[in-house]
Amino acid sequence: MTASADRSNPLVSGMQTAALALREVRKQFGQTQIIRGVDLDVQPGERHALIGPNGAGKSTLFHLISGRFGLSSGEIQVLGQSIVGKRPFEINRLGLSRSFQVTNIFPRLSVFENIRCSVLWSMGHRYAFWYAVNSLSAVTERCEQVMSQINLTQRRHTPAGVLTYAEQRALEIGIAIAADPQIIILDEPTAGMSRSETAHAIELIRRISEGKTLFMVEHDMSVVFGLADRISVLVYGEVIACDTPERIRGNQAVREAYLGQAEEQAH
Repeated sequence: MTASADRSNPLVSGMQTAALALREVRKQFGQTQIIRGVDLDVQPGERHALIGPNGAGKSTLFHLISGRFGLSSGEIQVLGQSIVGKRPFEINRLGLSRSFQVTNIFPRLSVFENIRCSVLWSMGHRYAFWYAVNSLSAVTERCEQVMSQINLTQRRHTPAGVLTYAEQRALEIGIAIAADPQIIILDEPTAGMSRSETAHAIELIRRISEGKTLFMVEHDMSVVFGLADRISVLVYGEVIACDTPERIRGNQAVREAYLGQAEEQAH
């Protein structure tokens, strides 16, 4: 099943422009095909989860959307604009920001400084020796807002490298949202967390994605079914289903391909 509703216009799904639109997206490395013709729409304001077994191509698909990898063929549009051939920072400026499966922060910088790096870039500031960064009140105000959102205000002066794992993941989400993007993509945001840490992460993700478009890869089915408005299932580089959580849970093909083994691993 594909989420596409109108093949004649790749920007339109139903009656609105998709926040994220993929059409016949393919990626291969040498002779090995990883992504095999993915069609998918993520609607403005929805929380959309991508699930599938290991090796299905989920992270590769994320790298294509964020510009880390180039397409072999196909089309990807962000907020109605093609991103084919664009570099990651150009895609970010269109309103899309992402986190990584492996935590990607500056360990020697403080929580505040990590977030400030993202805020400075998003506000158009570049290196200049004639003014002190601490004098930029709008930047500081935005950093304070982000730290409050991710519950790290009390850790503002703490080097990121000594934060707990869950705090580091929260910080990475903070870096991703610091530019106030319209689309947030998260790659396994709760990986490696305990049950209590996962519960806090779910509430954090729900809070920071309010009014925005969320697209995430996640293996924890409690997170997926607790957050997602719709779920797409990727198996061997192809989307085999895209539907509401209730229908995905009851889809026999999905259960055979993935959900059954995922539920067994959880017990």
